[in-house]
Amino acid sequence: MSNNAQKWFYLFILSLIWGSSFILIKKGLVGLTDYQLGSLRIVLTSLFLFSVGFKSLKQIGKRDWIWVAITGFLGTFFPAFLFAIAQNHIDSGVTSILNSTVPINTLIVGALLFGIGATRRQVWGVFIGLLGTVLLILAGIWMHQAEALEGAGSGQNPWYGGLIIIATIGYAFNVNIIKKHLSNVSALAITTGNFLCIVVPAFVILYATGFFDVILQDREMQIAFGYVAILSLFGTALAKVLFNKLVHIASPVFASSVTYTMPIVAVMWGVIDGERFGWLQIIAAAIILFGVYLSNKRAN
Repeated sequence: MSNNAQKWFYLFILSLIWGSSFILIKKGLVGLTDYQLGSLRIVLTSLFLFSVGFKSLKQIGKRDWIWVAITGFLGTFFPAFLFAIAQNHIDSGVTSILNSTVPINTLIVGALLFGIGATRRQVWGVFIGLLGTVLLILAGIWMHQAEALEGAGSGQNPWYGGLIIIATIGYAFNVNIIKKHLSNVSALAITTGNFLCIVVPAFVILYATGFFDVILQDREMQIAFGYVAILSLFGTALAKVLFNKLVHIASPVFASSVTYTMPIVAVMWGVIDGERFGWLQIIAAAIILFGVYLSNKRAN
């Protein structure tokens, strides 16, 4: 299979896997706290990866480890908790749409800090995408206020969408660092190295939450554990390896454009699960995706 065919194949598979991750996080939060879910996700993924990728660590040179550690924390550790915290307050479909700003942030970080040039079309894409992001958050605020006035509050707090934006900035640093500093290291080695760097702090957090004291007695927590196990195996372990492989064979912005189709899958799951989307939110989502399209125009 040619590199061009491979990158589109990886993009399709990642869209399906990551598009389903948001509903798995939502289901996992029914029986777990946000800190339990974030740390458990990292610990379980580490166990999966170490079983298949530990030997690949020898590919990582001494000078590469600092970048592996940085990408581990920026691209996995902090986002795992930010997404879990945010999804206690906003719908999974909205989360996926906000997550689609990754290519825009990748372009901004690449241009400002990594010397990657941008065309005028891409700059316009950035502005349009950011405009859509602001509109999406405002739409959530207006809907939240309207529900409160009607006495039918949903418990949603759209301001927590800001945590998703912070996570996407971490992803943007991650993909640019991998492209610039770790292109000589295999995708499996990078991913395994990432989790080797973050598994200990994640385990400490998981232990501190009291997870091990109650998991054997709490049926709801056990069901949530199953959702997180699926999320860890497919949405984190397998997907991270595929994504790092995609970064190696494609441009950083193309790799990040997996967020084009992720919202389609995620919103579909959200609607099935009873989430509501107003017309203003749909318009905002379309504006964001159009901005992402323009910002990715040059990357093939």
